[in-house]
Formats: sequence, C-alpha cells, structure tokens
Amino acid sequence: MKSKKKDNSVLKPLLAYAKPYKALFVLSMLLSVISVAATLYAPILIGNAVDQVHGSNDVDFHELGAILIKLGIVALVTGITQWLMSLCTNRITYCVVQQIRNDAYDKLHRLPLSYIDSHPHGDIISRIITDTEQISDGLLMGFSQLFTGICTIFGTLIFMISINLRIALTVMLITPLSLFVARFISRNTFKLFHEQSKARGELTSLVEEMTGNSKTVAAFCYEEKSEELFEKLNQHLNEIGVRATFFSSLTNPSTRFINGLVYSSVGIIGALAVISGNFSVGKLTSFLTYANQYTKPFNEISGVITELQSALASAQRVFELIALDEELPEAENAKVLSSVDGTVNIENVYFSYDPKVPLIENFDLQVKSGQRIAIVGPTGCGKTTMINLLMRFYDTDSGDIKVSGTPIRDCTRRSLRSVYGMVLQETWLKTGTIRENIAYAKPDATDDEIIAAAKSAHCHSFIKRLPKGYDTIVSDAFATISQGQKQLLCIARVMLSLPPMLILDEATSSIDTRTEIRIQRAFEKMMKGRTSFIIAHRLSTVRNADTIIVMRSGHIVEQGTHSELIEKNGFYAELYNAQFAASQ
Repeated sequence: MKSKKKDNSVLKPLLAYAKPYKALFVLSMLLSVISVAATLYAPILIGNAVDQVHGSNDVDFHELGAILIKLGIVALVTGITQWLMSLCTNRITYCVVQQIRNDAYDKLHRLPLSYIDSHPHGDIISRIITDTEQISDGLLMGFSQLFTGICTIFGTLIFMISINLRIALTVMLITPLSLFVARFISRNTFKLFHEQSKARGELTSLVEEMTGNSKTVAAFCYEEKSEELFEKLNQHLNEIGVRATFFSSLTNPSTRFINGLVYSSVGIIGALAVISGNFSVGKLTSFLTYANQYTKPFNEISGVITELQSALASAQRVFELIALDEELPEAENAKVLSSVDGTVNIENVYFSYDPKVPLIENFDLQVKSGQRIAIVGPTGCGKTTMINLLMRFYDTDSGDIKVSGTPIRDCTRRSLRSVYGMVLQETWLKTGTIRENIAYAKPDATDDEIIAAAKSAHCHSFIKRLPKGYDTIVSDAFATISQGQKQLLCIARVMLSLPPMLILDEATSSIDTRTEIRIQRAFEKMMKGRTSFIIAHRLSTVRNADTIIVMRSGHIVEQGTHSELIEKNGFYAELYNAQFAASQ
C-alpha cells in the first residue's frame, strides 16, 4: 500500500510534465493503433496465402500473388507508422526529461544554502544527471511499448475470437497468469531500485570529493583508505544492483514459460480441430501467429514494469529535490536597493545553524558610511556567519539587519547582493577565459576596464605571460594557474565592478607577502568612501580599520581601534601578542 502511494506521488508530477505534449501523445496513440491493426492483419493474409496451397500441384498463384502484394503494403504501412510513432515518443520523452532537468537545476539556485551546505554535492549531481537519465530510459520504453502492447492484446483477442472462440478462450485464460507472475516479482523491485539510486549517489559523491581534493588525499597518504571506502560503497552498490537485477530478470523467463504453455495449447487444440475437419491449416497458422502476438505484449509489459520501477525510483529522488522548500520568498512589495549610503545597522540578531547549538546571540552593531569594520576572533566564533547574514545567504532567527535604513528582509536579494563586492578565502573560477572570469559581475565591461582592473589587482603581468593572455581558458577544477593567481583574479573581479560596499574574507590568504603589500595599497584606494567589512586572522592586516570588532562565541566582547584595544589589554591584545610572539 505504501509503495502504491509512492508510485502515485511520482506519477502525478510526471503526467503534469507530459501535459503540454498531449497532441503528440494522441498522435502517437493513433499511429500505434494503425501499426497494431496492420500488424494483426498480416497473419490473416498469411493464413489465406497458406490456404491457396490445395495440394502438391494445386496452387492458386493468381490469388497468392494478390495476397503477397497486400502483405507488402501492410508491412510498409507498419514500418512507416512505427517509425513515426518512435519520433513522437522520443520527442515527448526527451522534452519531458529536459524540462525536469532544467527545473531541478533551476531549483538549486532557489534552495537555501543550508541544503547545499548539508548535503553531499555528488549526490545532488547524481540526482540531476544520472537519475534523470534513468527516467528517460524508463519513459522511453514505457511510452513506446505499454500502449502498443495493450492495443495488441485487445486487437489479437478480437481477431482470435472471430476465428475460433474455444481456442481464443484457452489463450485468454492462460496468458494473464504472466501478468500476475510479473506483478508478484516486481512488487519489491521499486525499493531495491531506490536503494540502488541512493547507493549510486553516495558513490558519485565520494568520487567527486576525492578527485576534487586529490592533492590533499595524496599529501595525507589517504589513497588506501579512500580505496577501501570506495570498494565498500562499490560493493554495496554491486550487491543492491545484483539483487535488483536478479528479481527484475525473473520476470521475462517466467512469462515466457507461460507463453510456451499457451503456444503448445493452441497447437494441440488447433491440430485436433484440423484433423476433425472444423479448422483449416491456414487458420491454424494465423491462430498460432496471433497466439505469439498476444503473448508477446505480456513479456514487453513485464519488461516495461521493471524499467518503470527503476525510472520511478529515480524520479522520486529528482522530485524530492524539486519539491524542497525554497529559501524564504521575497516580501510582496520588496524594495530594490538603488541608492545606498553604506550605513549598516545590526539590531539584536540571533542566529544558529542548529537550534540546539547557539551561535550568534544578541548581536548589535552600527556601521557608519565609509567605515572599515574589521571582524576578528578565534575560529568558530561567528565571523564568516556574520558575512552570510549580511549577504542574506542565511536569514536571521530574530532581530534585524538594515542597509541604508532598509531591513534586508524588505528588499530583493538580487539588489542587496549587488551592492556588495565580495572576495573570499575560497576562490572560484568558472570554466572560461580569464577575460570572462574578471568580467563575471560586469559582462558588458570593455577590454580597457578589464585590463585596468587586472593591473589594480597586480595580475596583468602574469596574464600577459600566459600563452593566450586574456583569452586563456581557466577553470576552478584544473590547476592551469596557481591558487594565489586565482585569488588575484577574484580580486580583479571585484575591482572591476566596484560596488558601494565591500566584504573581504581573508582576501589575501593565498598571496605572497610582497604582492600582499601591493594588494593592500590597492584595497586602501578601493575602500576609500566605501563601507568595508574585513575578516582576517592575521591581525597586522586590520590595524588601519576604523573599528575592530572582537568576537568570541557569537558575541562582541571588545570593540574599538587597534591602539584602543591594545591599551585595554584584553582579549584582542592577547590574540595580537600571541601572533606577534609566534612570528618572533
């Protein structure tokens, strides 16, 4: 009962995706009916042709020739209609799967970051790519064979009853047993195929994780453990796959056994009828052909059921992703932040990733226009979390954050994020040219603007040394340039767009000291008149900040300029002296 509910919950959205292609679906069914009718008419012609042979020297060649011409026309009509039906079916299937994949990918951009952060990326990739392919395979077989099989069953019944009712009843009574057998075998395959899809997602996640961090794996000699983990997951996938395939593969031989019984029964009863003179050899030939054609769809339908079980299991995983709650919707009359003066007010903010583990509590901060706010503190104190809240990657549990006097919940996320320029410790480059990567936030930028931004970020010289200069293809996944050079490109990206507010989260962590001094000078120039939030572990880089906020366990424990905090001789001074002593 539970499995049936799951099937229905998956079928409804599938049918909704297929709804725009109703006309093609109706045309496909019409072509299927024509194809089945032509296919079923062929055995009558074959039987009539056999009956034209009256003896060794008694053959009506004139009538036989006419029948063969009709048979050729029927074969031609069958071939053309089946070809057109396949075109319609393929069109429906691939358009539906394309839309499902588009919706799943689009959903990723509207999901809260908490989902992306808490789920393996490989599993998400598997849902969008592998599982949608499984849906495609199942739907393609289902559309092309299910309706055709049903039409063939009813069509052959009509033709067989018109030839001989008694033999037709024998066929009708025995053949449906194959459906009961198929139903019995495939009842539990949905669960197995769902487990198989899940295991495949876990394996994809591991491979994606290991290949994306291969240097770290090698550096810590983790290869053997990685192989052991891969073998464990691969073995689990193998066991689940073998079980699912074994149970599903029982369907075909079981139904074929019943079909053999049907064919034998028709042959014996028909032969007795021919001997008694109540049945012609031609009609027996036709009936044997119909018996084969009648039982064949039962085999195909049982195969379709197996494929559909796999497709439905995959569809369930994809629709689970599509049905996930999106990030909180924009307010109905959400404002577009157009003129921003750079003031930020954080009032009594509470936030935690896990309700059981408090993090940010009773956080208050007033930032004036053009101020440089440095946020420092030990790892895990909530520095990066504050940036996530400012950018509204996460929403506060309570309290307000206002930009230029407007609560960020009352403005559009797009306009809010566009007023910030962000350089993170973790670099990211899209696959494309260096020019495209620098112009990521400003696609209409001129070459002169791009080069000027690159010079400001001190990456123009190394770009010119590359084989194709600004047209060199780079990617975050491939080590075509160093980590430091990637970070310089990310800095150039922000220097090109120059938004009214800046967020620098360990922006120079991968850059050598000499280049860092130059970048700091460029930042000084860039931050003039712009409200800036600077997160840094190296406290020497935040000495010139207008205000330094010292955080500890989600709370502001100290606040002031560098000299004021040193004089206070509190937690900041302790951190600073510890770093100074370590450097000495």
